Amino acid sequence: MNTFKISIQETSNKSIVKFEVNQFITKHQSFEFNNIDDAKNSPLAQQLFYLPFVKKVYISGNFVAVERYDIVEWDDVQNEVAEQIEAYLNGGGVVVEASAEAKKVPVTVYAESTPNPSVIKFVANKKIVTALFEFTSIEEAKLSPLATELFHFPFVKSVFIEENYVSITKYDITEWQDITIQLRDFIKNYIENGKNIVLPEALETLKKTTKQVDSHFDSLDDVSKEIINILEEYVKPAVASDGGNIQFISYDAETKNVSVMLQGACSGCPSSTYTLKSGIENTLKELLPGKILSVEAING
Repeated sequence: MNTFKISIQETSNKSIVKFEVNQFITKHQSFEFNNIDDAKNSPLAQQLFYLPFVKKVYISGNFVAVERYDIVEWDDVQNEVAEQIEAYLNGGGVVVEASAEAKKVPVTVYAESTPNPSVIKFVANKKIVTALFEFTSIEEAKLSPLATELFHFPFVKSVFIEENYVSITKYDITEWQDITIQLRDFIKNYIENGKNIVLPEALETLKKTTKQVDSHFDSLDDVSKEIINILEEYVKPAVASDGGNIQFISYDAETKNVSVMLQGACSGCPSSTYTLKSGIENTLKELLPGKILSVEAING
């Protein structure tokens, strides 16, 4: 059973706090409840309305947002609310009953080119997964119904899914101008229909739950931890905007060599070698002087 974990996120509205869940609690649907009667189809929202300071409850994707009355400050109560939501979810509580009417939020998906001519990034206007996934064959994709269906297109070579986008690598048998609209419409309709992007057990099976990731990080040596933190802060945001990812594999203290895996649009990209040497290697050498000699890449 996957363990639900809550993180507290501030919003631009000081009255509203988002309680972000490490997995999805609705099938890409959004709900808004203004009072306890309004929330009759959401046992979770009803429970929250028993707190006297709760004014409104929003439930969408992988978060619960709560608007408060001014009788309290969030700093005084947000940890208690987070613990209550976490305990409710881990106790198997129902979030929203099937009969509840979702707030209609149109799904939009647009296609974006990447530095890799074999890859196009299809970006949605909502969060579709809580971790990144890469599948290079239909056999690998059994934990992702979306990726499995995409592999039924004969020109799809690999599928990379992150927070709000899908990067698709194609075979050279066809040109993007002939298939981009078809793929964009397919992904848009798939998300609109509320189908699973990945199966609920995917995170645990692939060791991507927060607990598993934290446990693995804690088991690493100090230099490896520093490398991961540098990649997260300085490298990953840039490559993510191009539809790819750099994943740390290992660090050898004797040779001072770092191994990373190139995923998504970074894998097989003509400019990836330059990115690796001029970007990642130089950054690590600068920030960890004397500890890094080289960085080698494995294409995902």
